[in-house]
Amino acid sequence: MTRVRVIRGWKDLPPGDKGAAVAMGSFDGVHRGHQEVIALAAKAAGELGCPTGVITFDPHPRAYFRPEEPAFRLMRFDQQARALEALGVDTVYVLPWDGELANMTDREFAERVLHDGLGARHVAVGFDNSFGKGRTGTPQTMRAYGEALGFGVSVAEPVGDHGGVKFSSTAIREALRDGRPEVAAEILGRPFAIEGVVQRGRQLGRKLGFPTANVALKDYVVPRFGVYATRTRLQDGRRLPGVANIGVNPTVEGVTAPLLEVWLFDFDEDLYDQVIETDLIAFLRPEEKFESLEVMTAQVMQDARDARALLGA
Repeated sequence: MTRVRVIRGWKDLPPGDKGAAVAMGSFDGVHRGHQEVIALAAKAAGELGCPTGVITFDPHPRAYFRPEEPAFRLMRFDQQARALEALGVDTVYVLPWDGELANMTDREFAERVLHDGLGARHVAVGFDNSFGKGRTGTPQTMRAYGEALGFGVSVAEPVGDHGGVKFSSTAIREALRDGRPEVAAEILGRPFAIEGVVQRGRQLGRKLGFPTANVALKDYVVPRFGVYATRTRLQDGRRLPGVANIGVNPTVEGVTAPLLEVWLFDFDEDLYDQVIETDLIAFLRPEEKFESLEVMTAQVMQDARDARALLGA
């Protein structure tokens, strides 16, 4: 449970919910580039003596405009809220991305949402931020609206690696789809993690000697199918090493939707219906279809040895 305040909507807010210095963006992943934008909002909040806020949208505008595209999210809202709290954010404004917001001009958004609705004292944006219908708003127009409406504006510079590659949510997704979780972690500033409720399966792994906790991927971007060295956080705060398969387990019939199936080392407790969060540390091998369960089991045991060695477990 996070202590950050979550305010859903922008209309008719009481005075106590207004007046923050806000960072604006989708913040999917809360990666190192996003962190620069939030740091600017926090700096302004300190100078103004007001709360630090973040504006985000639900659903993600990309899901609204392109619902047919594959799942792409890098985190659930609970994960996002925890990451924002760790950065000192006091309030998260979750704006409903609907027809009204989607059809606002950039000027209408600045006036009606930022100024009138949220009473923003300061707005921080990324160097490539766009807003308003047709994405016509830019950091430069935001500065102009701030001057006209009475709120400050700051713009974060690009953040990237030593090779000049910009840190972005797109780059994280590409790294995960390529089976390079260490690259995703470099951009995020922490490992990519899948969180979800442990669901009941056929308990085949338990019968074969490697009980797994199974979590549906749902809206997450789907990483490369295969086996990963992992670390998993339980609801009670314990953090356990393990090995996981992401995919559809082609050796076993009947699995159609991609799953995270994680075997937690030296652990034998009931996790059904609990929420766990699993970090992807390293990619070990692609998913395979084996000629028998015996061959699959032997490979899983080797995967476990490889993961233990890598994790120092």
